[in-house]
Amino acid sequence: MRSLDVLRVPTHRVRVPLLPLHQAHDPRALIARWREVAKAAGMQMKVLVEMDGEKVFYLQKRDRLASPPVYLSTGVHGDEPGSAWGLLAWAQREIEQLRHGNHLIFPCMNPHGLRANTRLDRRGFDINRRFHIDTDPLCGPWLDIVKQSVPRLGLCLHEDYDAQGFYVYELNDLPKTASYDILKKCAKHMSADPRRMIDGRRSRDGVIRPRAIPTTLPGMPEAIVLWQLGCPFTLTFETPSEFSLDDRVRTQADFVDAAIRLAARTSNHQP
Repeated sequence: MRSLDVLRVPTHRVRVPLLPLHQAHDPRALIARWREVAKAAGMQMKVLVEMDGEKVFYLQKRDRLASPPVYLSTGVHGDEPGSAWGLLAWAQREIEQLRHGNHLIFPCMNPHGLRANTRLDRRGFDINRRFHIDTDPLCGPWLDIVKQSVPRLGLCLHEDYDAQGFYVYELNDLPKTASYDILKKCAKHMSADPRRMIDGRRSRDGVIRPRAIPTTLPGMPEAIVLWQLGCPFTLTFETPSEFSLDDRVRTQADFVDAAIRLAARTSNHQP
């Protein structure tokens, strides 16, 4: 079996594990597959930063388009592997979209955490509370890249130990909440989190859409910093990390597909 096919969903009814070699926490295996995606899609795979011998990569088009990119990121927390492999699963089945579109992809922001199955990075930091710090050796270069062309859509993929289904945190310039339509496309393998309160925020059918940005956080998450930089539509998607890994991977891939399709339809109908 070619490595590019490892996450391809089988067409027959027999369930085949998506990660038969137990590579969920192997960042080298993950990045090796992203190299194949980059080559097939005509994208450049660049080093964002190297810290203590560990490289963090990002992907973008060789000839960057003038239009703002779609931003995709995962692997910020290493104990959330379903999101990292889910983004790869989507990318492997959307090579043509990657070849012709404009995407900025960060496939594994925390390789040490993925390997060690921990939320924190090698320094003991939660990266998702440091994206606003321009002097941080990881988040500073990230800020430089994102500011070059502020994304039109930001998708930040995560998992949640306490989740009872998938849910999304939406920041959106438009009056209508978009996530309800997106989440309908994600229910093939699990359902939305039924809780009315998630992480202290009101939720309905798996959708959290705050009226104001929280001001009591100990640091700024990736999605909020993207919003502050001018990205008009950011979605932080969470799958339940205690559910089946195969189902989480497939659900993450379905979410990315549905979000990008809806964003494209919305932009096409704007005057």
